[in-house]
Amino acid sequence: MKYNFNHITHCNMCTNTSDNSKILGKRLNQSQGRNPKKKTGITTSVVKCKKCGLIYSNPQPIPNSIQDHYGVPPENYWTDNYFTISDDYFQQEIKTLQNLKPFSNNQKVLDIGAGLGKCMIALEKNNYDVYGFEPSEPFYTRAINKMGISKDKLQLSSIEDINYPDDYFDFITFGAVLEHLYDPDSCLKKVLRWLKPNGIIHIEVPSSDWLISKILNLYYRIIGTDYVTNISPMHSPFHLYEFGLKSFQYNGEINGYKIIKYEYYPCSTFMPKFLDSPLKWYMKKTNKGMQLAVWLQKNSI
Repeated sequence: MKYNFNHITHCNMCTNTSDNSKILGKRLNQSQGRNPKKKTGITTSVVKCKKCGLIYSNPQPIPNSIQDHYGVPPENYWTDNYFTISDDYFQQEIKTLQNLKPFSNNQKVLDIGAGLGKCMIALEKNNYDVYGFEPSEPFYTRAINKMGISKDKLQLSSIEDINYPDDYFDFITFGAVLEHLYDPDSCLKKVLRWLKPNGIIHIEVPSSDWLISKILNLYYRIIGTDYVTNISPMHSPFHLYEFGLKSFQYNGEINGYKIIKYEYYPCSTFMPKFLDSPLKWYMKKTNKGMQLAVWLQKNSI
């Protein structure tokens, strides 16, 4: 893969200068394993904003072709069970949404990065008027042809290229999307224009306070390296950012929204089995899980 490297001058979420960021270490352009000193490749510095906790690379690697990151051959990816939807799929999120914003007929919903359209189907079953867009052609094609999503409701596009009317949607959801975007702040600004006043946005992102990253980073220090496990800007899953709760608090002050609910999900620990349960308990107790889910409400006019 070929990259251009952009120097970052300000935190994308809170605008704090990058000079006021803490250097965490460096990240290799492949999985680093137990001893990254034995591997060769390209590295970039990883920093953490001291104001809001956003973790990002500086300089930021930009691939010459985005397909180098996401152009996965479909035949290497799909399995039959990937096209099934369990009865409880996205139901907890819908329940939370209805607690935050009582349901009424004709509420319009947008799924950003719709993938195969599973979230769209779950929302439609709950009588929402659902739209979506997906930048990957293999996902889009299968959403239409295998999952039965209407072409009138799902578009093939990136967030940078698509547009909807202002004040159009009641609810917008990002599922594992924001951490892949090079300019999350600009994308949030755009999405907020599409959202009605008092509308809700649901976002799930990697947390910059994940306990397991801190443990693994400490391990790297003990063996005498300055590598870190945070983000993966040049290898799968191509995460460009990890977010702190303050990232959204400060960004909300800039862009006109507030956090009305948040949760941390422990997820996998990638640790030996005997450590898994106590670590998950501790992460749940201390808000140091892998994933951060935020529910944002656009300010009223």
